[in-house]
Amino acid sequence: MAVPARTCGASRPGPERTARPWPGCGPQPGPGTRRPTSGPPRPLWLLLPLLLLLPLLAAPSASAYSFPQQHTMQHWARRLEQEVDGVMRIFGGVQQLREIYKDNRNLFEVQENEPQKLVEKVAGDIESLLDRKVQALKRLADAAENFQKAHRWQDNIKEEDIVYYDAKADAELDDPESEDVERGSKANTLRLDFIEDPNFKNKVNYSYAAVQIPTDIYKGSTVILNELNWTEALENVFMENRRQDPTLLWQVFGSATGVTRYYPATPWRAPKKIDLYDVRRRPWYIQGASSPKDMVIIVDVSGSVSGLTLKLMKTSVCEMLDTLSDDDYVNVASFNEKAQPVSCFTHLVQANVRNKKVFKEAVQGMVAKGTTGYKAGFEYAFDQLQNSNITRANCNKMIMMFTDGGEDRVQDVFEKYNWPNRTVRVFTFSVGQHNYDVTPLQWMACANKGYYFEIPSIGAIRINTQEYLDVLGRPMVLAGKEAKQVQWTNVYEDALGLGLVVTGTLPVFNLTQDGPGEKKNQLILGVMGIDVALNDIKRLTPNYTLGANGYVFAIDLNGYVLLHPNLKPQTTNFREPVTLDFLDAELEDENKEEIRRSMIDGNKGHKQIRTLVKSLDERYIDEVTRNYTWVPIRSTNYSLGLVLPPYSTFYLQANLSDQILQVKLPISKLKDFEFLLPSSFESEGHVFIAPREYCKDLNASDNNTEFLKNFIELMEKVTPDSKQCNNFLLHNLILDTGITQQLVERVWRDQDLNTYSLLAVFAATDGGITRVFPNKAAEDWTENPEPFNASFYRRSLDNHGYVFKPPHQDALLRPLELENDTMGILVSTAVELSLGRRTLRPAVVGVKLDLEAWAEKFKVLASNRTHQDQPQKCGPNSHCEMDCEVNNEDLLCVLIDDGGFLVLSNQNHQWDQVGRFFSEVDANLMLALYNNSFYTRKESYDYQAACAPQPPGNLGAAPRGVFVPTVADFLNLAWWTSAAAWSLFQQLLYGLIYHSWFQADPAEAEGNPETRESSCVMKQTQYYFGSVNASYNAIIDCGNCSRLFHAQRLTNTNLLFVVAEKPLCSQCEAGRLLQKETHSDGPEQCELVQRPRYRRGPHICFDYNATEDTSDCGRGASFPPSLGVLVSLQLLLLLGLPPRPQPQVLVHASRRL
Repeated sequence: MAVPARTCGASRPGPERTARPWPGCGPQPGPGTRRPTSGPPRPLWLLLPLLLLLPLLAAPSASAYSFPQQHTMQHWARRLEQEVDGVMRIFGGVQQLREIYKDNRNLFEVQENEPQKLVEKVAGDIESLLDRKVQALKRLADAAENFQKAHRWQDNIKEEDIVYYDAKADAELDDPESEDVERGSKANTLRLDFIEDPNFKNKVNYSYAAVQIPTDIYKGSTVILNELNWTEALENVFMENRRQDPTLLWQVFGSATGVTRYYPATPWRAPKKIDLYDVRRRPWYIQGASSPKDMVIIVDVSGSVSGLTLKLMKTSVCEMLDTLSDDDYVNVASFNEKAQPVSCFTHLVQANVRNKKVFKEAVQGMVAKGTTGYKAGFEYAFDQLQNSNITRANCNKMIMMFTDGGEDRVQDVFEKYNWPNRTVRVFTFSVGQHNYDVTPLQWMACANKGYYFEIPSIGAIRINTQEYLDVLGRPMVLAGKEAKQVQWTNVYEDALGLGLVVTGTLPVFNLTQDGPGEKKNQLILGVMGIDVALNDIKRLTPNYTLGANGYVFAIDLNGYVLLHPNLKPQTTNFREPVTLDFLDAELEDENKEEIRRSMIDGNKGHKQIRTLVKSLDERYIDEVTRNYTWVPIRSTNYSLGLVLPPYSTFYLQANLSDQILQVKLPISKLKDFEFLLPSSFESEGHVFIAPREYCKDLNASDNNTEFLKNFIELMEKVTPDSKQCNNFLLHNLILDTGITQQLVERVWRDQDLNTYSLLAVFAATDGGITRVFPNKAAEDWTENPEPFNASFYRRSLDNHGYVFKPPHQDALLRPLELENDTMGILVSTAVELSLGRRTLRPAVVGVKLDLEAWAEKFKVLASNRTHQDQPQKCGPNSHCEMDCEVNNEDLLCVLIDDGGFLVLSNQNHQWDQVGRFFSEVDANLMLALYNNSFYTRKESYDYQAACAPQPPGNLGAAPRGVFVPTVADFLNLAWWTSAAAWSLFQQLLYGLIYHSWFQADPAEAEGNPETRESSCVMKQTQYYFGSVNASYNAIIDCGNCSRLFHAQRLTNTNLLFVVAEKPLCSQCEAGRLLQKETHSDGPEQCELVQRPRYRRGPHICFDYNATEDTSDCGRGASFPPSLGVLVSLQLLLLLGLPPRPQPQVLVHASRRL
C-alpha cells in the first residue's frame, strides 16, 4: 500500500499549522513501518471507521503532496553514500597511500607482536625492578633491628643531645608567628642545602635523612629522643642502598612511635592548615604492620552518652575506620537495649573507600537513648564474626567497643562465643570525662587478648584509635623470620610529591629481651618502606609498538589496577589509596570478569573477546575485538595483562639503509628530514609531530610549534644511530615524514579542494606524523598532535569505513559562530595494508568538510532533483513527494552519527547546533530513535572525577567541632559535679586547634577547602548504534498528534539518515534523553555489597601465637593536664592570639621496652 497523500489542505504555512489527530489527517504506516513509539493504546473499535476509509484517504488529490515513500528515501541514502565515498576515494588517498608504502618496502620491516612472549618479558622486567627494591628493604630492616637491639635506653636524654634535620623546621622557622614552646628545640636542628632532582620532583639532600614527627607528639619526650638516637644509624644504610641502586626513590622507616625518617632529606610539604600526617595511618604502614582484619565496631548509644561524649564517639569511629585498608572487612553497629547496624550493611563488608564513606555518614546519625546493654552489643558482634557465608578477611578477628562506661562484664557472652580459644580480640574504649568505674572495661579487654584505652578528649582520639595495631603485631613479631615477607601496596599518592606510587613494605621487629632467659619482646618497631613510582614501571612496558589501541595493564589481589591507560585520577587524597577496579577502568562484561578472576588467582591465560570500549573523548562507544593475554608477576601480588586489537599484531619498523647510517652526519641531512622544516609547509602541508621522547636531551613543550623547533635544533647535532635517542621512534618518524610527503605529491597537491567544499585533507601515522594540507588549514586544526591520543585516529582504527566527527559542542556553551568562523566536519578512515599474509593499519587519512557548503549539498542529494536541474516545488495543481530541499519548512532531514550527535541538517537554524547531542535539538525524534532500537544506551561511572567543593551547609560563627552546652546542661548539677566541665574546656581548646578533625572531610586539613577540588563520582551516559540495520518508517504517536519518520543507516559510515515531519504540537515534547556527564553518588553501595566482586586476601596471616604475652592490656592512665599550659592557652584565647598545639606525650608506655 502506498503512503497516502496529505488531504488536509493544499499548503502548510508553518507557524499557523494546527495539530492533526492520528490517523485521520496524515500519512499511514506502510510495509516495514514500526508501531507508534509513545502514547496510550487505542481501542480497535474506535479505529474501525477510519480503517474502512483508508482506500478513500489513499486516493491522491489534485492539490496534495505526500511524505516521501520508503524507496525514495533509500535512493537519497544511496546518493549520500556515493558522494561521501567518491570524495574519500579522490582526496583521502587510501589506495594511493597503500601503493606508497609498497613502493618504499625497502625502508621498513614488518615486526610481529607475540603476546605471550611480550607479556612474560614485561612481567620479568617488573619482577627484576621490584626485586632490587626488596633487597634494599631487607638490608634496611635487618640493620634497623640490629641498631635497636644494640641501643642503650637513656632515661636522662635531652633534646640538645640529638642533632637531626627536622623536615618541618624550615617552615616553622620561616613563620614569624612561630613562638611556641618548641622554639628552643630548633637549636639542634640542622640547616641543609638542597638541589633539584627531577627523579624525586623535589629538592633533595643526599647527605642526610630527614625526620618528620606528627604535630600531636611532643618532640622532646624521652621515647621520641631515644627513637631519634638509634634510628640515626640508618642514614648510612640509606646511602649505601642508593650507591648499589641509584634508581631508588624514597627509603622510609615509619616508627611505631610516630617518627618518620626518610632519605634523601627534603623539606616537608607543610599544608596550609594543621599538618595531620602520621605515618602510622598511611596505607603502606597499616598493611605492613599487621595481617588482614575482620573488625566489628560497636558503639554505646544509651541515654548516658550525650553531647560531647557522643560526638567524641562518632569522631573516634571515623578515625578507627581510617586505620583499615582494602584487605580488611568491617561492620559498625550501635547498641542500647538492642543492637543494630548503623548503616544498610547487615554483615561485614570490605573496608574500601566507598564503604567507609557510607559508615562515616551513617555514624553521624546516631542518637543517644535507652539503657546500656553490653550483652546485646557483644552478641551482635560475635554473630557477625561467625558468619561464614560471606567474603571476609579470615585472619585477625576483633571487636572494638566505644562506651562511656558500665558495670556489666558480660562474662557469659565471652564463655559462649570466645572462650577458651579466645580467637576474637576485644578492645574497649572509655570515651569522655566521667566518674564510672572502668574496671569492667579493662577486664573485658584483658580477658580477651585485647587492650583497654581511654579517650577523655579529642586530643587522644587519633593516637588511641591506632595503638591497637601494636597488639595485632604481636603474633607477627613472635613468628620471626616467617613473618618477614615483603608486601606490595595498592597505588596511592606520595605525600612528598612523587605522584602515584606503590610501596614495598617489611615489618621491623624488636629483638630485645627483658633479661637473660626472659621472653623475647613482642613489639613491632615499625615498618620499612621503599617507593616505586608508577612511571618507572610504565617505562618497562612497550609503548608505540602496540599501536594506538593496544596497552599493558596490571592488577592486584583486590582487582585494583596498578597500571592502566585509564588510571588517571583527577585529584587524590593522600590519606586514601587510589583504588580503581579493573572492571571500572573498562566497560564491564562477563568476559572481563572471567579474565579478572583468572589474573587474581595467579593464572596465565589468553582470550579473544568482543567488548565495548569508550572513546578517548568519552562521547562514543565502539564494539571491538580485543585479544587479552595475562601472566602473574612472580614474587608479588600483581598480575600483568596485555590487550591487543587484531590489527596490531604487526607493526612497521623503519630500516634506514646501511649507507645512511654509516655516514656520520646529523639526522637533519637525511633525505626526508627537509619535509619537517617549516619552510616546506607551504607546498607540502603543515606537519605536527607527536610529542614523544625521541631523545633524552629533547626539551618537551605543550606548544607543538615550539616542540618541533626544539626537535629540529637537536637533530642538527645528533646522528641517526645516536645512543641518546630512541632509534625506533626517530627512524619511524623520518620514514612517515617521507611517506606522507609523497601522498601530498601524488594526490593532494593537484586537487582543487574547493570543488568539493573541503577545508583540508590530512593523514596521521603510527610513527607520530600528522600532515594537514593546505598549510593554512593548520590554523584551525584542534586535534591532538599525538595520533595515539587523538579520538578520530583511535576510532578510525576500530571502525570499518568512514568515521564522521562533528565539532564538539557542550550544551552549556554558546552555539557555533558560523558567521565569523568556518566550521569543519572530520571524515576519516584507516589505511589497511596487506603485505603477504600480514595485515596492519599504520595510518589514518581523511578530509575536513566545510559545514555550510555540505549542508547545502546534503539538501540537494536528499531531493527530487535529477542532475543539476532546478528544484521543482509541488504546486497547487501537481502531485509529488516532499523532499529535503524544497520542503524544508515541512520536512526535517538530518544526519546523526553513531553517538547521537548532529552532523548535518537541512534546517539552516540548526547549523549552529551541529555537534550537539540530538536530543538537545529534537528531543521527541531522538527518543523515538532510541525506542525503535536505532540506539542503545550505556551507563557507567567515573570514579576518578574531580568536583568543585560544596559550600558548607552550616555557616554559624562558631567552629563546627565545638560542643556548646545547653541551658539544661548548665542547670544540671550532675553536669558540673562531673568532669564534663573540664572536658568542655579541653574540647574548646582542641576544637580551636584541631577542629578540622570534626569536619566531614579530613582532607581539608591538608589544603584550602575553598579552592581545592575533591574527588567525586560522575555518571556517564553514551549512546551507540543498536541492532537495527533495516530501513523503515515509524510513527511517533503523542496522543492527539503524530509524526512520521524514516531512518536508515548509511553503509560504510557511522551515520544515520533520518527524515521526519516537523513536529506539529508541543505535546510531543515528552521525554528528553540525557547524554552529558552528571554528578552521582555512584551505584547503590547497599546493593553492591550483596554481590561483591571476586578478590583474594594476602597469602599470609599471623593472628595467633601460643607464646604471646597478653598481660599488657591497658592500664587506663590518662594524661594529666599541665596547669601552666592551660593558663597560657586561656591567656592566648583572651588576647585573641591564635593558639598553638601543645606538647603531649601520647606514646605507648611500653615503647620504653
